[in-house]
Amino acid sequence: MASRFQTHSEPNQVLFEESSCVRKVILNRPQKLNSLTYEMLVGSSLKRISQISRNMEVYENDPMATILILKGQGKAFCAGGDVKGMFFAINEGHWSFAASFYKKQLTLDYLLATSTKPLVALINGIIMGGGAGLSMHSMFRVVTENTVFAMPEGQIGLFPDVGASYFLSRLPGFFGEYLGLTGARLDGNEMLACGLATHFVLSKDLPLLENALSEVASSDASTIYRVINRFSSKTFLKKESAYRRLETISKCFSRRTVEEILSMLENEDANGDNKWIVQAISSMKSASPTSLKIFLKSIREGRTKELEECLMQDYIIACHMFRSSFNRDFLEGSRAMLIDKGKEPKWEPSRLELVSDEFVDQYFEKVDDADWEYLQLPVRPNLAKKWDSKL
Repeated sequence: MASRFQTHSEPNQVLFEESSCVRKVILNRPQKLNSLTYEMLVGSSLKRISQISRNMEVYENDPMATILILKGQGKAFCAGGDVKGMFFAINEGHWSFAASFYKKQLTLDYLLATSTKPLVALINGIIMGGGAGLSMHSMFRVVTENTVFAMPEGQIGLFPDVGASYFLSRLPGFFGEYLGLTGARLDGNEMLACGLATHFVLSKDLPLLENALSEVASSDASTIYRVINRFSSKTFLKKESAYRRLETISKCFSRRTVEEILSMLENEDANGDNKWIVQAISSMKSASPTSLKIFLKSIREGRTKELEECLMQDYIIACHMFRSSFNRDFLEGSRAMLIDKGKEPKWEPSRLELVSDEFVDQYFEKVDDADWEYLQLPVRPNLAKKWDSKL
């Protein structure tokens, strides 16, 4: 039987452009919603250097470059990492390939988060999983009417990662727990309201914004902020927006355990609140029980950690999932949802009450493999301090 594990030979998966004082990094797999591949992160298989990281280093040392722009071609910013590719690699005995891919991805996320030049992420379209890792740590996060954000990893037996325990834990109230445990989708208006975005600009005005930024001969954050503000549009939250229910969400999602959160949601549902509660309950009940408990522990700990610590913890948890240290939920969820398309996964353990604290704690401990090493992030002069806790 032929191997289904293969790398992607598509040319120009990432484009780089220079325009006056601006340097642009453009994700260029529109037919695949700009999902991240090994080639995009590693570039030359011989040099083992990330295409994006290599150019970032050049741009940071270029005295003519004042602003960096990150965007995607087509209808997506970035729909995440190449999970199907990782599934086939792991399924054929190459879990270390998935770990290597993930290590490159987290390292790139950290390099972008600690960029010495102001980074403007233009998020025009779908942004999920790994796409959030690339952009949510940027100084400026510009969304549009086309933006759709979600972190639905629990549905495939993974967990909201790439620093989500850092940036989601710093949202108002317990909105981050809601987003991570339910995989709920947000539009651009909601992202701006909760703080995931810094600006809302209509998609038709993005070319004008890019041109204006190319005229900025300064890396001064307040100057860049004012330029983006000139193109910003007024926003409004839909009546049915979950963010309008922040008080109820915080009451439910502040509970200590996933079981207690579900119980509170079911009580609110009995009171005849809104459709969002039904959707939240349904999503949580269909997700991996292990993934839900891992994320809740992760985000609670993330409130008091720095980004670097959160990324290092993500790496440990993900490696356990890739190598099926304690269960096979990641492989099972990926098979059911991405390979067999919509089949119901068979989680193990199958119910929340069967997932003990001791079982979850194992995922936060060192991987028992002779060749495994902790994630080593590069020393950077500009520590990531983009978020202030809203609690």
